Amino acid sequence: MTIFHHAQTPLTIWFEAAWLLTSQKSGASALGLQRVLGLGSYQTAWTMLHRFRRAMVMPERGLLTGTVEVDETFIGGKNKHGQRGRGAAGKVLVVIAIELNPSGHGFGRARMQVIPDATGPTLRGFIVENVAPGSTVVTDAWTSYPAIVKDGFEHQPINVKHSGLEAHEVLPGVHRVASLLKRWLNGTLQGSVAPEHLQAYLDEFVFRFNRRHVKQRGLLFYRLLEQAVRTDPLTYRKLVAVPAPRKVKTPPPGKKRQPGTLAVEPLDRPWRAS
Repeated sequence: MTIFHHAQTPLTIWFEAAWLLTSQKSGASALGLQRVLGLGSYQTAWTMLHRFRRAMVMPERGLLTGTVEVDETFIGGKNKHGQRGRGAAGKVLVVIAIELNPSGHGFGRARMQVIPDATGPTLRGFIVENVAPGSTVVTDAWTSYPAIVKDGFEHQPINVKHSGLEAHEVLPGVHRVASLLKRWLNGTLQGSVAPEHLQAYLDEFVFRFNRRHVKQRGLLFYRLLEQAVRTDPLTYRKLVAVPAPRKVKTPPPGKKRQPGTLAVEPLDRPWRAS
């Protein structure tokens, strides 16, 4: 089943993929895209989606302003026997920033980034790249924050433990976004996200989240196509760090191979030659 009711061409397939990705509230998985578009390869659908995800990051996008919550979260499978929170092994650390509306109700735009650690220089780089100078940065009492936001930002630290409240009550914005992100990863994508490609999925979530109030979905479709033609091409081999070599089936030893053609001389049936 196709969306555009005419003969499928490579261009119309790209249009259909972009429309599916922007028209549905929860996006689309590579398997779902393969089924809807009738693609013969899962690899093709997966590569198409990653090309669109790369185009979702606008180079001229504005910085977050006003009051901005910043916190980190871990993305990954459950680890019952490992350490929880900061220092947990086997998971990917993601830093989140989100604007708080001046009215105190609702949230504005968000930013997400995979980070190697929660040290001061790493968090400082994220804040400088995504938050406008002069903004108020609201964080927890993590020791790395005071030193990195003292220059150019107003800092509002909150000690969650001493507040007597839950973390999601003290920092509601980042926890709401983190919850929605994990629900989307486990729902639409069935949790099958490789750590090396997580940033691309974060970019898609941010693109969709920051445009959640758009009433005309066609504007998202137009914006994505507009940015896609301005983005450098991306190949499958660039996406995959170590592409798996194509497996060639070899016959077991001792087994006779079939001839390349059946037009051969008969061996034991001379009557067939006449």
